[in-house]
Amino acid sequence: MLIRAVKRPLLARFSWVDAAVAAAVLVLLYTVLRVGQGTTVAFNTHADIHVDTDPARLPYDAARSLLRMFAALAASVAFTFVYAYAAAKSRRLERVLIPALDILQSVPVLGFLTVAVTGFIALFPGSMLGLEFASIFAIFTSQAWNMTFGFYSSLTSLPRELDELSRSFGFTRWMRFWKVELPSGMIGLVWNGMMSFGGGWFFLVASEAISVNNKQYALPGVGSYAGAAIAAGDLGKVGWAILAMAVMVIGVNFLFWRPLTAWAERFKNEQSEAGEVQKSVVLDLLRRSHWPRLLAKALRPAWHALSDAARIFGRDDRPLAVDPARRRTGDVVFTAVAGGLILWGLADLGRYLYDRTGLGVFGEPLLLGLATFVRVIVLVALATVVWVPIGVKIGFSPRLTRIAQPIVQVLASFPANFLFPLAVWFFLKTGLSINIGGTLLMALGAQWYILFNTIAGAMAIPTDLREAMDDLGVTGLQRWKRLILPGIFPAYVTGGITASGGAWNASIVSEVVTFGGTTLTATGLGAYIAQATAKGDNPHLLAGVAVMSVYVVLLNRVLWRRLYRLAEKRYSL
Repeated sequence: MLIRAVKRPLLARFSWVDAAVAAAVLVLLYTVLRVGQGTTVAFNTHADIHVDTDPARLPYDAARSLLRMFAALAASVAFTFVYAYAAAKSRRLERVLIPALDILQSVPVLGFLTVAVTGFIALFPGSMLGLEFASIFAIFTSQAWNMTFGFYSSLTSLPRELDELSRSFGFTRWMRFWKVELPSGMIGLVWNGMMSFGGGWFFLVASEAISVNNKQYALPGVGSYAGAAIAAGDLGKVGWAILAMAVMVIGVNFLFWRPLTAWAERFKNEQSEAGEVQKSVVLDLLRRSHWPRLLAKALRPAWHALSDAARIFGRDDRPLAVDPARRRTGDVVFTAVAGGLILWGLADLGRYLYDRTGLGVFGEPLLLGLATFVRVIVLVALATVVWVPIGVKIGFSPRLTRIAQPIVQVLASFPANFLFPLAVWFFLKTGLSINIGGTLLMALGAQWYILFNTIAGAMAIPTDLREAMDDLGVTGLQRWKRLILPGIFPAYVTGGITASGGAWNASIVSEVVTFGGTTLTATGLGAYIAQATAKGDNPHLLAGVAVMSVYVVLLNRVLWRRLYRLAEKRYSL
């Protein structure tokens, strides 16, 4: 007797989980629309800016800050895909784009703000949108570079068998990206995105309470709230800002990053299943809900149409060998064009500085840069010794990852400005020089790049390789030498590059510490740039940014790029 299963109507299969997910999405959309209305109000650039520090305003300020953070994250992801893909797929573009990325990550957020505020206010005259876009752009500049470096690393160290799979099946370039390259780099992309999001929090005060050309601009947000409380010396309101920041970071981690990291486990390149996997209550609810499947079904025709349209990019049939004569000719032409444009830009910058201040303006920032350079080297070395073993331990244990992830997120996202009251008190009480203490404040914004990338690298090591080491009885120093260090090396190099650049950037808010009427200033390039920005001294600001870029690029060329090439050739899984 044949018994047929009776398929229940779709509505009959809906449960309380579907209702909860639908309600959460509706509340989210309502909040975004309600908060977004404040971004289009009229704005007078000549009026005095007053930041309301009533604690009752903090929920609204927190929502405005979160909206900016996620807008900047979306822009960073789009930039990462385009920029990293172009650098990884074109040897000639790589020669320009990667050094340019070194320079971009070394340009301080304040350096971008000077141009961004003026440009966006002119683009949206009389509207708060100008300041909003300037703030989002500033947060973007603190997020994008780390994600781009990480994804570029995953593209250039793609496992050989995946490359051969794409070629043998004749994938289109679009299919290769979405089916092979993006999944292969997903774990690193998620963890670097998490770290970059923390970097955005770190510079929240600088991006929401903007001081440019002797003008003060402020947007509703936790950053501007904290900046006003710190300037007024109000410890109580600083405490409220710290509490709001902690709630936001933990909430975003629980609702967004933990589900993403647990979901990214599916892209781990291994042959045996891990004994423990990361879990997320939010991800479990989404998997039990029917809404994701319904949404995927509704969008499937559009996705197929987009895939068909993307065939214009061609198939993954790049030749493994290229005619040397043709390559040399192309290299000469490309180098001549790119080099000519770069020289023209440098000549124009030199002429501008020569007319305003003379080329001697570079002397002071070059000397001050040496002091900041020493702080950066010490910071990266100490962070490597401290955080690499801890990151490996966390990455190898899903249970530890669940415990450590929100803690590390809070620590990585904590702006140095929030610690200024405690830092000023501590430095004055102990007599500790800001020249030494500034290094500790810089560490708040830089050391976590090494930790997060080490965790991502350890998580990406296939479980079957670890089990093979267990079966062979390889432990201790030999295990580190044969498995762990080679496995995490590409991720660590990415973390080292971004930690180095992040340390230079963090020097802007760490070498000048202000609380109430007390200001402590360290000897360094970060303090030089911060003071030039506040005064609106564009020639000195450009000189400081140019010198910082030179220091970062030289360090990357001498050290990090060589390690990058070593990681590509010897240590890709």
